[in-house]
Amino acid sequence: MRWLIIKRLPSRDALTIYAVRRTIGPPGLPTLTGCHLAACCRFRTHIVHLLYLDDSGSIDDPNQKYFVLAGVAVFERKTHWIETQLHEIAKRFDQLNPHSVELHGSPIRAGREGWKQRSPNLQPRLDAIKDALKLGVANNHPNGVRLFAAVIKKESMTDGHVEHAFEQISTRFDKFLMRRYQKYSDPQRGIILFDKSSTERRIQALARDFKYEGHTWGKTRNYAEVPVFLDSKSSRLIQLADLVAFSTFRFYEYGDSTFYSIISRCFDSEGGTEHGLYLKV
Repeated sequence: MRWLIIKRLPSRDALTIYAVRRTIGPPGLPTLTGCHLAACCRFRTHIVHLLYLDDSGSIDDPNQKYFVLAGVAVFERKTHWIETQLHEIAKRFDQLNPHSVELHGSPIRAGREGWKQRSPNLQPRLDAIKDALKLGVANNHPNGVRLFAAVIKKESMTDGHVEHAFEQISTRFDKFLMRRYQKYSDPQRGIILFDKSSTERRIQALARDFKYEGHTWGKTRNYAEVPVFLDSKSSRLIQLADLVAFSTFRFYEYGDSTFYSIISRCFDSEGGTEHGLYLKV
């Protein structure tokens, strides 16, 4: 039986995860599921790349043309510093309790979920989205941060939109890790982290089997674990993934480049070829 033993790092809001194999687990050790894993982790002795993903657009809404699954791949050692900068943005809207401020693109822009009360004027809210994308993505690309996205025009497929988007991104992230190994002898592994409150629940069932059953082009080989589901309330990086997905959706659905222009050159690429952005339009 494999147990995940968790140890809290005192210097930052992160967990170190060690894997050991036991025939019988020690008494009192709880069984842990994916949702208990923290956003920043080490798997055995390997430092990992963490791909935070979220979706934007609804498969079932006939008024929307696109579905987007997108996110940000972050080198483990950068997560703390990016979260710290995003937390400073949240402080603009609640200095005493910034943890209560969630940075989600659509509510911020529309003034929903209490955002109009936090900031009656639109411009400070728009500036918060822009600054989060600059500080969290643009300023750290390509050294430690790369974007991945699948943009699906719903009329281009009869069904399977979510599954197809997930397969494209997870395959491309796997190949990114493989390129690093081949070019730099870098043995880093990857973990995909989703917002557990994602409206597209189909991803959860798909994700559990993907690492072991493979995909259309073969089997992924560079993942340390099956995908993990986190509460966005406790992860600024999941919130950043939401902003990336929201910005990408706004660009393709409405032709609005207000936010997308900040991150449009930050998708994974190598040798002049862009790998991180998949379009089925």
